[in-house]
Amino acid sequence: MAHFAEIGIDNIVLRVVVVNNNELLDSDGVEQESLGAEFCRNLFGGTWVQTSYNRTVRKNFAGQGHTYDSTRDAFIPPQTYPSWTLNEETCNWEAPVAYPNDSNSYDWDEDTLSWVLRGG
Repeated sequence: MAHFAEIGIDNIVLRVVVVNNNELLDSDGVEQESLGAEFCRNLFGGTWVQTSYNRTVRKNFAGQGHTYDSTRDAFIPPQTYPSWTLNEETCNWEAPVAYPNDSNSYDWDEDTLSWVLRGG
């Protein structure tokens, strides 16, 4: 099954739908994204871009509220915290301080810009 994201105003993902792979096959039996996008457009209207659970296309699996960045050809999730920056390679947000490398669980504290032991 293939997945397609509907892109709305400001390139925000409105929804993601599942499309049967047969809808993507050209006359030679080769999958073409454009055919899947056309299928979605004919069924629902709007603008559609393929996304992938295994992240083989467009860096991240699209979700409602994500942004499609056509320059990076990537889906970018909403910014986690104001202090976090976008990793250009993964198109994911990263804390200004690395997550502790131990067996404990931590939560991000935006006020102190640090990881705080969960339940501590």
